[in-house]
Amino acid sequence: MIFRKPSAARKHFSLLAVTLALLGGTALSPTLAHAQDAAPGMPSALVPPSLSSAQVVRATLPNGLKVVIVPNRLAPVVTTEINYLVGSAEVPEGFPGTAHALEHMMFRGSKGLDKDQLAAIGTRLGGSYNADTTEDVTQYFYTAQAQDLPVLLKIEALRMNGLTLSEADWEKERGAIEQEVARDLSSPAYRYLEQLQGILFAGTPYEHDALGTRPSFDKTTAADLRDFYQKWYGPNNAVLVIVGDINPVSTLQLVQDTFADIPRKDLPQRHKVTPVAPPAKTLTLSTDYPVGFATLAFPMAGSSSSDFATADILSDVLSSQRGALYDLVPQGKALYAGFEYAPKKEAGFGLALAAFPKGADASGPMNAMKAVLEKIRKEGVPAELVEAAKQKEIAQLQFSANSVSGLASIWSNALAFQNLDSPGDLVAAYQAVTPKAVNDLAAKLLDPAHAVSAILTPEASGKAVSGKGFGGAESFATAPDKPVKLPQWAEKALAKLEEPKPTPLPAVSTLSNGIKLIVWPSHVSHTIQLSGQIRQTPELQEPKGKEGVHSLTEALFSYGTTQHDRLAFQKALDDVPAWEDAGGNFSLQVLTPDFEKGVELLAENELHPAFPEKDFTVVRTQLAQAQAGELVSPGHLFDKAIKAAILPETDPTQRDATPESIMNVTRDDVLHYYQSAWRPDLTTIVVTGDISPEKAQAVLEKAFGSWKAEGPVPDVNLPTVPLSKTSRATVPDKSSVQNDVVLAETLGLTAQNPDHFLLQLGNEVLGGGLFSSRLYRDMRVKTGYVYSVSSSFDWGRTRGAYTVNYGADPDKVGKAQSVVMKDLKAMQSAPPTAEELSLAKASLLRSLPLARASLGRIAAQYLYLEDLGLPLDNADRGAKVYYKATGAEVQAAFRKWIRPDDLAVIVKGPTPTW
Repeated sequence: MIFRKPSAARKHFSLLAVTLALLGGTALSPTLAHAQDAAPGMPSALVPPSLSSAQVVRATLPNGLKVVIVPNRLAPVVTTEINYLVGSAEVPEGFPGTAHALEHMMFRGSKGLDKDQLAAIGTRLGGSYNADTTEDVTQYFYTAQAQDLPVLLKIEALRMNGLTLSEADWEKERGAIEQEVARDLSSPAYRYLEQLQGILFAGTPYEHDALGTRPSFDKTTAADLRDFYQKWYGPNNAVLVIVGDINPVSTLQLVQDTFADIPRKDLPQRHKVTPVAPPAKTLTLSTDYPVGFATLAFPMAGSSSSDFATADILSDVLSSQRGALYDLVPQGKALYAGFEYAPKKEAGFGLALAAFPKGADASGPMNAMKAVLEKIRKEGVPAELVEAAKQKEIAQLQFSANSVSGLASIWSNALAFQNLDSPGDLVAAYQAVTPKAVNDLAAKLLDPAHAVSAILTPEASGKAVSGKGFGGAESFATAPDKPVKLPQWAEKALAKLEEPKPTPLPAVSTLSNGIKLIVWPSHVSHTIQLSGQIRQTPELQEPKGKEGVHSLTEALFSYGTTQHDRLAFQKALDDVPAWEDAGGNFSLQVLTPDFEKGVELLAENELHPAFPEKDFTVVRTQLAQAQAGELVSPGHLFDKAIKAAILPETDPTQRDATPESIMNVTRDDVLHYYQSAWRPDLTTIVVTGDISPEKAQAVLEKAFGSWKAEGPVPDVNLPTVPLSKTSRATVPDKSSVQNDVVLAETLGLTAQNPDHFLLQLGNEVLGGGLFSSRLYRDMRVKTGYVYSVSSSFDWGRTRGAYTVNYGADPDKVGKAQSVVMKDLKAMQSAPPTAEELSLAKASLLRSLPLARASLGRIAAQYLYLEDLGLPLDNADRGAKVYYKATGAEVQAAFRKWIRPDDLAVIVKGPTPTW
């Protein structure tokens, strides 16, 4: 964010964020990586219909294709997820990236659908499409409007039966995938994961990660990929999951009509994965992260193992904030401590980690972590934590229906990775777990004789090995450089752009104390989600010399209330069960019957935080230590350079907390800041899910109605800023393999100006449309200057900015910048072509329903609009503009508001060649 610092996380390091992507692309649950909207929360004896055979249509076609169709009426959206039951575990020896390379080539065209047509269809669909490769399963998923399901299925059928796989296409894609590999292999997180996997799974097909290596890609031919494709990509080796606003019966008929003629294949015998627990080993790695990490990895069961449920519960107990491992944080022995379980299909590992300040001795947190785990190995874990973990895991399944793509992912995970008949089968497995089983497993797994320990030490830029960007989205498609004639079946479905229909509005009311309440009822599950925000601008509200008081206040919310200490409050949440987070941004997820209980606990935490003196002292020190590393990290210096380039020196967002300013903060400062910055009249709450507006208002009025605003309303609007001028700045980061480049400028309008819709439409043509954009075509496809490029707007209530972002080798930075300038000025000198404008309109208009395909996204959208002071029907207003806009209007908006010659250029990485 250029205009506002994001609120500091209350836990400073969320485990997966902290784990730095330590588990990266082969994450904990491989199929959940793209389902980020799925949330927690189910009565232990109840399996929701969307996760069992109830309301679900299943079939196996004569050719062996397994089909699961799950209705979900959350939004007029559908997700298709096809899971090929093959991954890097079955690749030829010496070619670890074959499955990954084939995944890329699935976007390079097939008989009846060339690569340009596929890219154009993807843009016109306006949805999201991607893929991932794991050791055991390769997945391809599309999310789009439900009416476009026939198009999605046709694409998958053509790719299943007639992939082109030409040598010329592979030559082009090889370069792209090798750039991706170079990016990921330069990440310390990936280097750690690669070494860890090689040790834990030595001698098995899991020894090498699914990503692959440049040398193996150099010797891979299209014939090799064709051989792998012909062996494994058949209907009888695939599971097709379809979730959304569809008729299951007619959908099954559509699947049969589309896939029935594809012949089954004789599948090869699969390799066995039977790892042997390795002897203890220690790794050391250098990083340029702001903090260091001590880690301990242990072999664990895979997701298809009979021990999976027990291992999952053990992981939950070890990561619990009521557990002994996390207790290292309030004791001041670690900046963060936790445990993560990373199951692959046939085997997995557990990862304990503790964060320590840059420059500190890692032996302290490492030894403390070892002592905790050893005690657990010998003495076991509290039975009450086992029962709490079981209750929460079972309840968590209920929330999967609140996201269309999340529900598809849950089903894919169950069928393809866990060998289950349905996700609901996990309920019985979790219920059968006993404290004794968990303790027996802990005694077996947490054996120091088989632990792989590692120290990831932050060092000054220049010696580290970070390339940044590890684990990002795949980049497959190539943008056509001329109008594309679609196949007849696609042209018929996608050519006509329908006039947008208005979206129903939520119920809006105001509580007696000024809290704005927005309610969006949805009955796809028996769950309720609450999201809230208090309008705060720390840069304006923190006293001079006390920078950091906001982050410190936020961090202390997790340390209990005036009624319950930290552990008692966490137990109260577990007993509901409820998932709660308090602070300037707050949230709650509960089952429908428990909404009132959950809101009572949220209100207790939000309105009556304890801010304990003892914990305040520890947290303040931890925050100061973490900030010391943050201030010298290349990422922070890069962000600071961007602000310095386009904002006045005196702009409030230029303020930085320092270790000294944080240590200057007293507990009284925290109390005063809380009293002044936490106000009901600046608060918005969004409730989504299985509830009526009347019920939501009554419950929230009861819990929050006593909260009264005191004193004058603070000014939380940042000042307007002048139009920025061109400049250049370089942030040295010898750890980066490539340069990260940002071209940025402030704008003379905000999102309140209707012209911002025309700018968004034009940006879809220029750089927002990714694979279909001019920048992507000219900077990657035609010249190869970059691997990825994008452009975007950043809006605030009082200011706006425009940025172009790309990564390039040092000798290509200047050349790539020249292309950006040329394309920007071309947007001002002539209207977009009819084809470009049509694609951009289709992409934006067809994507609007997708924003409502998750209750989490619905709430986030309303809070974003409230933060900007925009009407809740802003998306509909934009849709009308997009639909009617002419190329001349887009051109005029770019000429009026965008100033190519004023763009500042900020580069992080090796010294660029201008």
